[in-house]
Amino acid sequence: MAQVAAIPPSSPSKGTGHAVGRRSAGYHPSIWGDYFLKYASPSNSVKFKFLGTVEGQIEELKGEVRKMLAGIVDKPLQKLHLIDQIQRLGIEYHFECEVNEQLEQIHKSYSRLYREDFKVDDLHMVALIFRLLRQQGYYVPSEVFNKFKDSEGNFRESLITDVRGLLSLYEACHLRCHGDSILDEALPFAITHLESIDKSKVSTILAKQVSHALKQPLHKGFPRLEARHYIPLYQEEPSHDEVLLALAKLDFNLLQEQHQKELGKITRWWKDIDVPRKFPFARDRIVELFFWTLGVYFEPEFAMAREILTKVISMTSILDDIYDVYGAPEELALLTEAIQKWDVDAMDGLPEYMQAYYKELLHVYEYIGNEVAAKGRSYRHVYAKEVMKKLARAYFQEAKWFHNNYIPTLEEYMPLQLITSGYGMLTTTSLVGMGDVVTEHAFEWSVGDCKIVKATQTVGRLMDDISSHQFEQERGHVVSAVELLMKYRSLSEQEAEEELQKGVIDAWKDMNEEFLRPTAVPAPILTRALNLSRVADVIYTDGDNYTHSRTKLKDIVTSLFVSPLPM
Repeated sequence: MAQVAAIPPSSPSKGTGHAVGRRSAGYHPSIWGDYFLKYASPSNSVKFKFLGTVEGQIEELKGEVRKMLAGIVDKPLQKLHLIDQIQRLGIEYHFECEVNEQLEQIHKSYSRLYREDFKVDDLHMVALIFRLLRQQGYYVPSEVFNKFKDSEGNFRESLITDVRGLLSLYEACHLRCHGDSILDEALPFAITHLESIDKSKVSTILAKQVSHALKQPLHKGFPRLEARHYIPLYQEEPSHDEVLLALAKLDFNLLQEQHQKELGKITRWWKDIDVPRKFPFARDRIVELFFWTLGVYFEPEFAMAREILTKVISMTSILDDIYDVYGAPEELALLTEAIQKWDVDAMDGLPEYMQAYYKELLHVYEYIGNEVAAKGRSYRHVYAKEVMKKLARAYFQEAKWFHNNYIPTLEEYMPLQLITSGYGMLTTTSLVGMGDVVTEHAFEWSVGDCKIVKATQTVGRLMDDISSHQFEQERGHVVSAVELLMKYRSLSEQEAEEELQKGVIDAWKDMNEEFLRPTAVPAPILTRALNLSRVADVIYTDGDNYTHSRTKLKDIVTSLFVSPLPM
């Protein structure tokens, strides 16, 4: 674990008038360097050996899948299986209209389905329809699972051997809302028995699915990453459909090539800024930040949105390290004031490294302003700047607590820390590069006191605190929620972390409720907040894999941006 290292005092800096002792968190350098820079040049980009025909093949396969969806008449359970496969393979975005229509029809006939078509003891099918309809925003009562309880109110022992049913129940439980008490009971029941299955008595494929799901529930998973995991498993299924498999592979690899080109462009931008030299105290993580953005939206239509969000989150990461690690209190006051003014003349009083940062920050937002103005959406630029200003003010307040050795109360801590999680700012910024589905009303909604944004802030903050509080306290940082619970409620470290996990669970329930129809804003907008929480689940489970990116995140990045699927 990296320790705080002393950086030699700087020379007197303009705006401070005296030498400043610096801290460093000892972050490791980028593990990728210029690796992805090669993709910035069209002549060096990876090509499919059949590039001239791949898009045509994809269109043909999409036509076949549409026929499959339309051809299943009066067989709702078969439709559900097909929709589930399409979603898991990562190709649903091609068939949104068709899937929406099919699930709407199934929801309308849900009562008849439940009475007539479900086998009484088919836990897998009950859980599957529950999950698919809840994902789509349709309310399905969790009481449908009461049928699997015995006369004493316990889940029946006979379910223990139904591994596929238990797995489907486990996945359905992650769509639960407040009041779904039966699913609160079902989750530990499913986990206990899935963890203890005799793998020699189930298929290898099912055993792999169980093992993966216990580590990463589908609903909380990073969509592209889950598709990357599922496609090879689906290929192993003896009953797999060749059309679906071919489309999933071709589509994944074609998208991967687009993402490589985008990452190459972003890497060139980052290299031009010269982050390692200008900001040696900061985390050099541009590849990991593009991965973060890809979790928010991976579809081709969001290329501009990804570029905007990646640049903003990259500047935010540096800003976080300025406030958390490197900046002196008087310097931070000047920087905060300059960001509130948002004027190039405001950087005159800043020390040299802050001037360099401030100039790049204004350049990024000038670029954003030009892009949205060209589409008649200048109002989006205004909202983007305001949420960044708000974040800087919160960072400064947090820094003052640290430098003054002030320990806040829990009531003081949480409102501020929800802001410094950055997830509110990122939710609003994620909308900037999207299309016409986003209106000014959506921006007003995102900066207001809406439940799903607060929920994603909570997930990001609490999971970050749980994963990184030990490292941050060693290097010097404002107290986390873990330390505050230990102090004010006399909890052990483990008890404090368990208490925060309960907060994460409640936040996920809030998010699930926000997707139930009618929704405050269109589902594509809600999905950005949901996907940010999914990224947090991947990044912060088993440690802070962003700060310490030599961990599992390296393998994840490789699977998404380096290694294509074998055809």
